[in-house]
Amino acid sequence: MTVKPDWLRVKAPQWQRVGNVKEILRDLSLNTVCEEASCPNIGECFNAGTATFLIMGPACTRACPYCDIDFEKKPQALDPTEPTRLAQAVSRMRLNHVVITSVNRDDLEDGGASQFVRCIEAVRLQSPQTTIELLIPDLCGNWKALEIILQAQPEVLNHNTETVPRLYRRVRPQGNYERTIELLKRSREIEPRVYTKSGIMVGLGETDTEIRQVMEDLRGVDCDILTIGQYLQPTAKHLGVNEFIHPDRFAAWKAFGEEIGFLQVVSSPLTRSSYHAEQVRKLMELYPRTNGS
Repeated sequence: MTVKPDWLRVKAPQWQRVGNVKEILRDLSLNTVCEEASCPNIGECFNAGTATFLIMGPACTRACPYCDIDFEKKPQALDPTEPTRLAQAVSRMRLNHVVITSVNRDDLEDGGASQFVRCIEAVRLQSPQTTIELLIPDLCGNWKALEIILQAQPEVLNHNTETVPRLYRRVRPQGNYERTIELLKRSREIEPRVYTKSGIMVGLGETDTEIRQVMEDLRGVDCDILTIGQYLQPTAKHLGVNEFIHPDRFAAWKAFGEEIGFLQVVSSPLTRSSYHAEQVRKLMELYPRTNGS
């Protein structure tokens, strides 16, 4: 495995704070993508008292070769108590902004849309001031399911592009680039008050030109927020890192993204899809969507 450069070192967390968050998660039997996907920022986020909740899991129905979430276990029936337990965690952690994501549940007719809605309703009941960001799968192109989710009006709808079209077959074999772009396009059309967001991994063999084209494609469907981060190989059995990208290139992509009209671009080696996601609250103050504009 290639040696990581200095700019990918993370600060040691304050384990007392991390332990408090883990205690809440274990007490309520909740999963987080922070743990299941081996996120390098787990210490920083747990230390700050935040987490990205992983619902309907931890078993996934897809086997993306870059992802550390388990796909070998059989998915279980949806737990009707999960939304309430998640809402209790949000309340106990006193979160101002919560990110809720899920494994792919291609075995479900609506891809899990109804469970996302139940989670939104439960969080709003217990923590009405908390803003909600959903990071959803592609729902196999079930646009009715997407409409169901958007009718619940999360503040942010996130769906990751992950990589450039040329690498989809290798990186995201069960995904479809055109379907991803279409999901983001339809999201803005169905509920224009909801901010749309997407994320890209780099270091898998893509070119700068390809990255910029993806960014332009996302702006072409009026995507508001973009995250760009370095892909890191979770284990030896996962896709290898083709290149560790220097921070200067991340800065250049951020500048380009702002130039072509993204409201917010978070671009750095350690950026992940929900990294510093709470910053969207400031964006909402600057660019309010109360009238659907």
